[in-house]
Amino acid sequence: MTLEPITERRLHRAARIEDAVHVAFERRMRRRGWEPTIVAFPGYGLAAKGGPGWVRVLGRVLLARPSISKPRKRAKKIRGWRSFATLSVMNAPVVVEVNGIRYEAFADRGGFIDFTCSSDLTSGPRSVRIGSEGAEPVEAPIHIVDPAVRFGILSDIDDTVMVTSLPRPLRAGWNTFILDEFARASVPGMSVLYERLTNAHPGAPVIYVSTGSWNVAPTLTRFLSRHLYPVGPLLLTDWGPTKDRWFRSGREHKRAALRRLAEEFPDVRWLLIGDDGQHDPGIYAEFAASHPANVAAIAIRRLSPTQSVLAGALPTLSELPQSSGLAGQRLLSAPDGAGLAGLMREAGLL
Repeated sequence: MTLEPITERRLHRAARIEDAVHVAFERRMRRRGWEPTIVAFPGYGLAAKGGPGWVRVLGRVLLARPSISKPRKRAKKIRGWRSFATLSVMNAPVVVEVNGIRYEAFADRGGFIDFTCSSDLTSGPRSVRIGSEGAEPVEAPIHIVDPAVRFGILSDIDDTVMVTSLPRPLRAGWNTFILDEFARASVPGMSVLYERLTNAHPGAPVIYVSTGSWNVAPTLTRFLSRHLYPVGPLLLTDWGPTKDRWFRSGREHKRAALRRLAEEFPDVRWLLIGDDGQHDPGIYAEFAASHPANVAAIAIRRLSPTQSVLAGALPTLSELPQSSGLAGQRLLSAPDGAGLAGLMREAGLL
């Protein structure tokens, strides 16, 4: 399977302007000696079941100084804004090698690699190789789901597993662009809850979906590892103009991610975990209404009253559509991981 680069005729005017500026910067940085480098993100797939399986490979092709592409000897505090000071390689050709079979593909206009292909990999943690002209090949971790698995965990990130206070714009900007990554706090009890869930459901995929930018994917990966959250793919968005509009829609991104997972794993019932500071309750309820067989339960972390008021007029738990089919123990709400764990035990999920 080969992905063709997006042509300029199909792009929004804002995207064409952004691309023109990007091309000028890329040429300048290449003249200064910057080289392509590949950042691999965790991907996922399904093992063969009466036919070939498949994998979804995620990554990004960037330009970097030669010294930056070398591993650092020790950890260094990184301010949030540095995650956005990157330069991608537009429409870069890449080669994805899956168990010895090579596939040719293209990164998109933001340098992002999102490539799905057939695979004969067996279930469990695996890896594939990603290469691009002028860049050192890298190994991308892949979680291959066993076809017998019937339970999965889908989690929001901001104010669900990591305290970002997104309902407060000034604080959110400070947390995102100024604060160093080691100062970010984990939501109390959530990492323990996720560990218990993965122990109770061996082999269950854990996927993190957020409206955050792909620029912060390495920071989020380090945060999740540092606070002992289960390893899992990140499904993020690209900031800035898209091919058909000025700005991307965070809500539509989450809806599309949920729909795709329902198609990719039709036999998996998902535990949807989020918070009531953005639009998670409404989005999850819509998905439960349209895909009732794919939802095991909805778990919502409640923000404080002050945060909820500053977040605006968002749906409360009592306002969720009754047509979603959620009743009783399938709709869980608590202020932290410990409270949600107790409700999940009562619901038979732990």
